[in-house]
Amino acid sequence: MLSISGNSLQVEAPGSPETYTFATPEEAAGRKAFVEEALSWFGTPFVDCSDVKGPKGAVDCAMLLTRCAVDTGLVAPFDPRPYPPRWHVHRDEERFVDWLTEKLGAREIEDLRPGDIAVWKFGRTFSHGAILINSLEVVHAYWANRMVIRTRRDEPYLSQVSVFATVSPRPVRYFDLWSIRR
Repeated sequence: MLSISGNSLQVEAPGSPETYTFATPEEAAGRKAFVEEALSWFGTPFVDCSDVKGPKGAVDCAMLLTRCAVDTGLVAPFDPRPYPPRWHVHRDEERFVDWLTEKLGAREIEDLRPGDIAVWKFGRTFSHGAILINSLEVVHAYWANRMVIRTRRDEPYLSQVSVFATVSPRPVRYFDLWSIRR
């Protein structure tokens, strides 16, 4: 599914494989490891503020990002808990984005590559994160599916918001965890 040649990473994608070139072979290997770690959580049940991999474990989207970053050595071990899992329903402060930029050192980007982070706006803030596998797909712990899943970024529940029968595009932002490490 993912293979490296020097500083290039090839990933399977719907339609045909995609090839990405990075600044260094280490970045290509790090992104590969990050995506593979995320995919290894597939099927883990969804429970807020949890971080135990496997069918008898549980995880939410924030802890999936945390575990993947820590377990692949991208960041030093840390635990962001406790955090209010329903913050986005009642508050406006961008806690999830602040956590990504301040704790993980992410920077906002427009050009997407495997291992980048997508954060969608649910409720009042950007509050649901996923890891990009390729240009079309992400892996994320999603409460509605009750587990870690692999889906397309254009799935209606991610890409659209419906209010009083009016459908609008759901806002999404993208972040790179590697830029400050170069």
